[in-house]
Parts: sequence; structure tokens; C-alpha cells
Amino acid sequence: MSDDFRLGAVIITMGNRPAELNALIESVRAQQGPPVELAVVGNGAPLPPLPAGVRTAELPENLGIPGGRNVGIELFGPDGRDVDAVLFLDDDGLLPNTDSAELLRQAFTADPSLGIVSFRIADPETGTTQRRHVPRLRASDPMHGSRVTTFLGGASAVRSAVFPQAGQLPAEFFYAHEETDLAWRALDAGWSIDYRPDVVLYHPATSPARHAAYFHNIARNRVWLARRNLPAPLVPLYLGTWFLLTVARRPSGSALKAWLGGFRAGWSESCGPRRPMKWSTVWRLTRLGRPPII
Repeated sequence: MSDDFRLGAVIITMGNRPAELNALIESVRAQQGPPVELAVVGNGAPLPPLPAGVRTAELPENLGIPGGRNVGIELFGPDGRDVDAVLFLDDDGLLPNTDSAELLRQAFTADPSLGIVSFRIADPETGTTQRRHVPRLRASDPMHGSRVTTFLGGASAVRSAVFPQAGQLPAEFFYAHEETDLAWRALDAGWSIDYRPDVVLYHPATSPARHAAYFHNIARNRVWLARRNLPAPLVPLYLGTWFLLTVARRPSGSALKAWLGGFRAGWSESCGPRRPMKWSTVWRLTRLGRPPII
């Protein structure tokens, strides 16, 4: 029975969007079926007043997106074991439909191998979905659902059983590519990932470059992603491809400088434990349309 499948939602906030945060919480509480448990983490900031029953943590410093979400997971017990799946929701997002939780329960219950679900992100004003929010190479049709190889961190659900096998999000990444790191490890452990366009999160259309450390982090974390997860022969192929793609896109001088600095940091700084994926997982990624060299 899908009603027996327990859901919990993790929201991290810097405390600067109290109205949006409370609107998101109300959209979670409005979901059909059994109540979705809520956990809100103040990531280096005090929390605004919240409804009764919300699990909370206020961190003395900003641990970044993956670090903050890991704290939220633990609010549901070790590796989130108090619930069967954990939703990650951006604090300026909104669930416009009341059947999203029920669709997730049905999806996870129908397919025991399903480890992660990536939602469709839509702009609340236009209803459009940016190409970068469709987690596959063939992103022209955001209404087409499919098996994928990564997911959208602030609009997703992860089965709690994934964490003991694949680990939680890599806190050292702070921001950028942490979802792909977890996705690759989940796939290597035998789990599947689905992109579901019928599970929608409203989120204002923004550019990721608004984050000050964006270009540095995407380069550094791309190197870390390869160093942590890829078989040794694929590391130079993967990073060489991304290096050439970045140069071909002709970023501004300041952006390229930040990117190159991040690329160097990816080699000189510790990336955490290395657990190269099996070659069978490389083949699985390739069959899903995303060989780990692009």
C-alpha cells in the first residue's frame, strides 16, 4: 500500500525568505494522503517562526547545500530511517499540485529498485522549464519522463535506503555537482533514477551564476567528482572533455579565471574518499545516454 510509504521533506534556509519558506511549508502540508513530515535547517542563520510539529536545526555556520541537507536527513533519524524517502525542496520553491506526494509514494512502492526521483522545475510566472533543469542530454522536451543519471537537488526525493549504501551528499562540495556525486554512487549500488515531469516544483527562473563562487565551484567539484568516482582511465577523458567544452563556450575573462582557479583547486585540495564505480556502471550510464566522459 502506498499510504504506508512515509515521506519526509528537508528544507534548508538562510533565513532570508520567511514568506516563501512558509508558503512552501503550507504547500507540503496541503499534500493529499498521509502527512509529509517536515524538517527545516537554518544553515548558518536563525529560523523564522515555523508551524508546530516541524523538526528543526539551527547551524552556527553555513555548511553549504549538501552539508545542510545532510543535517536535515539526520533529523529523521540516522540516514533518515524514520521515513522511507526524503524530499529535498528549495526554500523559494512551491508544490503547486496537491497530488505530488501521492505520485511519489506510488512510484517508490511500484518499483523497489527506484532510488531517486527528480521533479520538473517550472517557473511560476510562465510555467516554462529551463533546459538545465531537465537532467539529461536530450533536454528539449521537459514533459518527457525517463530514466536518468542525475537529479535536481532542490526538487527531488531520495529513498532512505539509498543512504546506507551510497552515503549521503558530499558535504565538502558546498555547492555544485553534489547531486551527480550521490547519483553515480546510487547507480553503482544498483538503484535507478527517474525524471518525473508530473511531479512539479514551482521555482523562479534564475541563473546559477548568481552564486559568487559558481565558476570556481563547478570546476573544482567537477574534478572532485571524477577523482572520487571514475575508474582511473576515464578521469582524464572526462575532465579533458569538460575543459574543452568550457573554453569553447567562451566565458568572460573573470569567469574563466575563476573556473581555472577552481580546476587547479580540484587537484590540490582533498576531495574525500575515492570509490571508483564499477565498469558495469560505466556501461549502464552509457546505455542511459550519459557516458561518464561528457
